[in-house]
Amino acid sequence: LHLPAIAGELGIELDPELFNEINRTIPHIGNINPSGRHLTEAFWFAGGIPRVQLLLEKYLDLDVLTVTGRTLGENLEEIQKEHFLERGEGYLHNYGLDTEEVIFPLEQAEETGSIAVLKGSLAPEGAVVKYSACEKSMRSHVGKAVVFDCEEDAHDAVVEGKINPGEILVIRYEGPRGSGMPEMLMTTEAICCDHRLNGRVSLITDGRFSGATRGAAIGHVSPEAACGGPIAYIETGDLLAYDIEKKTIDIVGIAGERMEADAVQAILDERRNSRPLKKKSYKGVLKRYTQAAASAMKGAGY
Repeated sequence: LHLPAIAGELGIELDPELFNEINRTIPHIGNINPSGRHLTEAFWFAGGIPRVQLLLEKYLDLDVLTVTGRTLGENLEEIQKEHFLERGEGYLHNYGLDTEEVIFPLEQAEETGSIAVLKGSLAPEGAVVKYSACEKSMRSHVGKAVVFDCEEDAHDAVVEGKINPGEILVIRYEGPRGSGMPEMLMTTEAICCDHRLNGRVSLITDGRFSGATRGAAIGHVSPEAACGGPIAYIETGDLLAYDIEKKTIDIVGIAGERMEADAVQAILDERRNSRPLKKKSYKGVLKRYTQAAASAMKGAGY
């Protein structure tokens, strides 16, 4: 979210496909929660970002200028001269851990990347999923939608036992123009803390997620509901499908019945013509932001 926003301020548009290209290439070497086992404190003692940068040197532009006034390559040389990487090893051993257990050598990386941009009839501009924190069994799924127009209602449905394994929660009107794009962490954690639902329920939203999010959580669905995106016109019982490997996210059926894409689109068009969008009333800065915010896929800037 932040990189497209920063780039936008400089007049540069980042193609979402660039993120897929990078994530297909770069080894995932941090064994850190929620994608891995260890705490960020252990990651720091293992050498943190500087060790990651050194391990990924061949993928980086070492000549880029940094805020220190030196290049990235010069910074990394200085860090090694100062023995920064060795300083935390004793602390790490207090955890009973070795460096390579927390930050894997490249040859030990089990997969590449950590996020994917999905596109399809549900998210023509794109949606984002952190697949590294998602069980492999849930990286491809077809399920019935259970639709909510705010996170609070979705969270209540989860904790009250109204959601069933295999279903896909949809939270809409929580995008930049819907409500300012808050995090949906409350609902994803409620799912993951429910042994009946954990690893069996997906969540799709035009809102965003915290870095601590885990599970099959797909956010940034664009266009968002408040802008008339397809997510505004799906109903509880419609069939949704996503496939992280294929980078797709689609509406594949209506009222529990699988249909061809053109038939689904015809019904969505019918709903669009007969159903006005929901507009929330805000004041002050939030009102101004929700009236003019950019798409989440462009950084949700103002």
